[in-house]
Amino acid sequence: MHGLVMKSTGSWYTVLDELSGARTDCRLRGQFRIRGIKDTNPVVVGDRVTWEPGDDGTGSITAIAPRTNYIERKSTNLSKIRHLIAANIDLAFLVVTLREPRTSLGFIDRFLVAAEGFRIPVCLVFNKMDLYDDSEMAVVEELTALYRNIGYGVTHTSVISGEGIEGLKSMIDGKVCLFSGHSGTGKSAIISAIDPNLNLRTGDISKVHNKGKHTTTFAEMFPLAGGYMIDTPGIKEFGLIQYTKEEVRDYFPELRAFNNRCKFDDCSHTHEPGCLVQEAVENGEIALSRYLNYLAILEADDMKLADWELR
Repeated sequence: MHGLVMKSTGSWYTVLDELSGARTDCRLRGQFRIRGIKDTNPVVVGDRVTWEPGDDGTGSITAIAPRTNYIERKSTNLSKIRHLIAANIDLAFLVVTLREPRTSLGFIDRFLVAAEGFRIPVCLVFNKMDLYDDSEMAVVEELTALYRNIGYGVTHTSVISGEGIEGLKSMIDGKVCLFSGHSGTGKSAIISAIDPNLNLRTGDISKVHNKGKHTTTFAEMFPLAGGYMIDTPGIKEFGLIQYTKEEVRDYFPELRAFNNRCKFDDCSHTHEPGCLVQEAVENGEIALSRYLNYLAILEADDMKLADWELR
C-alpha cells in the first residue's frame, strides 16, 4: 500500500491514504535502518512511502519513494549526522521575529543556503508586527528590501491584528508548504489563524532566555487552504551540513550572479584580485551582512556570522 507521511514522532509515523482519507500508525520495518545511514530520521513528514498492514491495525513502512527535495540541518549532538526537517516541499516559510524571540541574520542565511541546495522557494515571514516600535519597523523594512532584492519572497504578519494572514493563505494554494523557525516565533499560531479549526498548541516565551517554549514537539502535516502545511518543532540553531566551497558560493544568489564574470573563473570571492563580488560589497551593491555570513559559512566559523549590521 502507498501513502503520505503526515506525522512523525520519532518511532511512529502516521501515513495517509489520500484516496480513502484513512490514516494508519506505522513503524519502520526492522531492517530498514541500514548500516551507514547518515540521517537521524530516515522517514520524515512529506515522504511518500510503501507500507504493509499488520494484524493489530498498525503498519510497517517498507520503502520510501525518491524525494524531489528536502531541507536538512546538522544534528545538534552528532556533528557528522544530518537531521531531515521535511521532504517534497513546494514552498518554505521561515518565520522571523525581531524579539520575543530574536532571529539572527546568521540563522536566516543558513536556512536559505539549505533551501538553495534544492532550489526550494523560501518566503520570509516577519511575524509579530504588532509588537515593534519605530526603530524595529525600520529594521523590518530594511531587511524586507534586502531579501526581496536578492529574489526571496517576504511578507509581514500579525496573528493579533490579522495582518498578512489572508495573503499567506493565498500563497499556499494547493502547495506543500513548510513552516520553520525558532520556537516562539509563532509558527503554530499563524497556521491556526489560517485555519482556526486546527487549534494548534501555542506557548509563551521563556522569560529566562527570551526563547520560545517548545509547543510543537514533533513534525506534522495538515491539509490547509487546498494544500498541505507542515508544522515543525522550533529550531534553536541551524547547523549546515558540510558543503563544498563552490556549492556555498552558488547557494548565495547574489554571488551566483557573478559566476564567470570575475578575473578568475573559479573565483571564491574571498581574496582574489579582480573579484567583482568584493567590489560589489564595497560599493554597497551586495549587503555586507550577507557577504560576512558567506565567509563564515565557508570557514565554518559561527563566531563570524553577521547579525543586524546592514549595508
